Amino acid sequence: QVQLVESGGGLVQPGGSLRLSCTAPGSIFSIYGMGWYRQAPGKQRELVAGIIRGGSTNYADSVKGRFTISRDSAKNTVYLQMNSLKPEDTAVYYCNAYGFGGFLPWGQGTQVTVSS
Repeated sequence: QVQLVESGGGLVQPGGSLRLSCTAPGSIFSIYGMGWYRQAPGKQRELVAGIIRGGSTNYADSVKGRFTISRDSAKNTVYLQMNSLKPEDTAVYYCNAYGFGGFLPWGQGTQVTVSS
């Protein structure tokens, strides 16, 4: 079974930074674009950022200019650098396939809390 493992979340003050990491099996990285998604309490899961195999990226309007997605195929890892964090960024963050109209089994996610 495909296993996506997210890490790097935590508690940070507004304006702070975090870098999330997600590892996936090599077979996944060779086939799929990858994305970061988040789900805040009481809200639906939403796309935060996506990166396709060629390196093109896409961002939700709410994070443009603050977040950067990148991937290291040699390490089978996708990253999300989050700067200038806001309380409204508080959510559980997940990685998953991007751009294929469907999803792999979801991992456990990593909690990001932005609070003073």
